[in-house]
Amino acid sequence: MPGKYELKKTASGQYMFNLKAANHQVILTSEQYRAKDSAFVGIAAVRKNSPLDERYHRKVASDGQHYFVLWAANNKVIGKSELYKTKAAMENGVASVKKNGPTAPIDNQIPPPRS
Repeated sequence: MPGKYELKKTASGQYMFNLKAANHQVILTSEQYRAKDSAFVGIAAVRKNSPLDERYHRKVASDGQHYFVLWAANNKVIGKSELYKTKAAMENGVASVKKNGPTAPIDNQIPPPRS
């Protein structure tokens, strides 16, 4: 089973997505968007930028755990990873986003409006 983007509506009424690997683990979480269409633009940005290593900013949290941030060409954050205990585990996360990001299908989990 391939990875997928899960598009959701948050409790605050905004939209966001998670990119999940084939093992169902979240490998990238988006920023929140006011409009559903903007979330789709965010997914398109991940698809475009995820293969490019220079778009990943690798970081260390204050507790010593590792994470990465995926940036677009316009220097805006597209998404962030979870925290990893080791740098090697973080690099595996980057590799998974590179693999799944460009082609993963979208699982739209937003219910249609009531009529």
